[in-house]
Amino acid sequence: MRDGGLERAIDTLARTPQQLEGVLRLVPQERWSWEPESWDGMPGERFSAVGQVCHVRDIEVEGYHVRIRRLLEEEDPDLVSLDSYQIARERAYAQADPFRAIAEFGAARLATIDLLAHLDARQLERRGRFAEYGNITLRGLIYYLCSHDQQHLACMQWLLGRMASQGR
Repeated sequence: MRDGGLERAIDTLARTPQQLEGVLRLVPQERWSWEPESWDGMPGERFSAVGQVCHVRDIEVEGYHVRIRRLLEEEDPDLVSLDSYQIARERAYAQADPFRAIAEFGAARLATIDLLAHLDARQLERRGRFAEYGNITLRGLIYYLCSHDQQHLACMQWLLGRMASQGR
């Protein structure tokens, strides 16, 4: 693949696990599962710090891996969104080890990059429909994944801001 914008997007995807770990290290362990009284202004899903990390891990595998493969293997597939809050309840995110979740996310992200690294222009233009996003190409999905990463990094910073503003 020789597409400068897409290569930069994939480089960005490769850095996300390390960035996420760096932000998590700023959260005191006793606050990993903390939730604010108000979520007003939260830039994404309303998860604690450990929930944010578990969410990106699970969506990477059960969401984006599946979507990428379906776009590559099927003609014009319908790609569904997952119920992130239901997944969080079923998997008890609040009790998870966030550093283990980051390690698992890192391994899953390497698999994502491996899926994307050798795609040709024709494959990148394969089309489907993705829930609330409507018609998309695989190329577009890659950019949405970058956006998803940035959203959850922003959520982590938002949580840190709430903690700091409460003097904790």
